[in-house]
Amino acid sequence: MELQTISKSHIPLSAVSIGTVAQVFRLEAEGLQRRRLLDLGLVPGTVVAAVRKSPLGDPIAYDIRGARIALRTEESEKILVKVITQ
Repeated sequence: MELQTISKSHIPLSAVSIGTVAQVFRLEAEGLQRRRLLDLGLVPGTVVAAVRKSPLGDPIAYDIRGARIALRTEESEKILVKVITQ
């Protein structure tokens, strides 16, 4: 298995601001939560765009592979991404 190193350019998806486009680097979730995120298409290399925050700030809606998916902070903080555009 190849060891991936985390650089300072990799941040949790939860830290991405609205309107920002990022690319998935790695999932840190485990078990059923990891399986759900993979089923949603959040695999390394996937492009994700943060589109809208709920009025209370959680969850946040993301465009993932042509679908709009809402993720709570505890889920999105386990997805490491690299920002493409802000």
